Amino acid sequence: MTAHVAHILSSFGTGGAERVALDLAASQVRAGWRVSAVSLAPESDEPLVAEFRSAGVEIDRVARPRPGVDPVLVARLGWWLRRHRVDLAHTHNRLAMIYGAPAARLAGARVVHTKHGKNPRGGARLMLAKLSGRCIDAFVAVSPETAEVARTRHEIDERKLLVITNGIELGRFHPEPTARERIRRELGIDAGAWLIGTVGRIAPEKNHALLLRAAAPLLGPQHRLVIAGDGPLMASLRELVAELKIGGFVHLLGARGDVPDVLNALDVFVMSSSTEGLPLVVLEAMATALPVVSTSVGGIPDVLDEGQTGFLVPSEDEAALRDRLARLHADRAVTRAAGAKARTVAVSRYSGERMQRDYLELYARVLSPSRYDTVQDSADVRDRRSV
Repeated sequence: MTAHVAHILSSFGTGGAERVALDLAASQVRAGWRVSAVSLAPESDEPLVAEFRSAGVEIDRVARPRPGVDPVLVARLGWWLRRHRVDLAHTHNRLAMIYGAPAARLAGARVVHTKHGKNPRGGARLMLAKLSGRCIDAFVAVSPETAEVARTRHEIDERKLLVITNGIELGRFHPEPTARERIRRELGIDAGAWLIGTVGRIAPEKNHALLLRAAAPLLGPQHRLVIAGDGPLMASLRELVAELKIGGFVHLLGARGDVPDVLNALDVFVMSSSTEGLPLVVLEAMATALPVVSTSVGGIPDVLDEGQTGFLVPSEDEAALRDRLARLHADRAVTRAAGAKARTVAVSRYSGERMQRDYLELYARVLSPSRYDTVQDSADVRDRRSV
């Protein structure tokens, strides 16, 4: 009988965790599993719903009607999992784990959890997460740094902790000169202009204000900045652009469905976040043969080879970020060499196929009759995935 896995998400938004869940779910459908995706958010126009459905994933919603702790949601979600005969629940990030892990235990399903970021909030939410962690069979961190955060905060039994780094669909992300030309034409940017940019949700942790302030003195008719994405801070971002008087040289694109093309238009990808796990967009930029300049946060230092595939600057350091961008602009040969090396590394280390295979192997271990011997004795698996 085909096993049934359900990915439990806080929403079907366009964040990195949701994108990883989508890629995993699609690969699992192709592998012959029955796959569902369950959102805990009230119904809304969430962009990934159509993509989940087109991949053959069954979509449903067990909504949390209001903010705050909702103990009834555990019972409702547990009933959903039991009624749909789910064998394995895969929770993504803390909110989904708090409700999904005990619900799965009630339904008699196994649980795999993926920690996609640092989850800086402590207090009651951290306490609830620790309690939910007792229901988990395997706890995956997306980078060694993220695993260390879980370890030092005692979020999970060490024997259940392992690292599976994120991967991307390399067929979508690769150098494409025609895409570069199209996007630049659309934006009215000269073919020879220097173009830096970023893609991501416009939210506090992404710290786009740091990028704007660092880049502002460098911008001009032949030196442009592109920011693709939408989110709660878009209005304040527009206000900052106006305050810095750089509106003619900054392109705020909003949410885009053609991210691979937008990346191809750039010369350098910039990540200015104050906190991260292992953002997919960094891997996507590398696969597009872009050098990455990033703040040294989360799992990013584990991915970038300093001076080879990208360049790290201290978090919140506006001057250091500006200086690194200026130096890359002054030395195009270094920029091109770093981009080429980034592409090679992305292909060899961060393919979606590798990530998908690692998770399927983990599912098999969790579901096997000897799961307690195999999952808890996971040092060799953890070391292999950290390489």
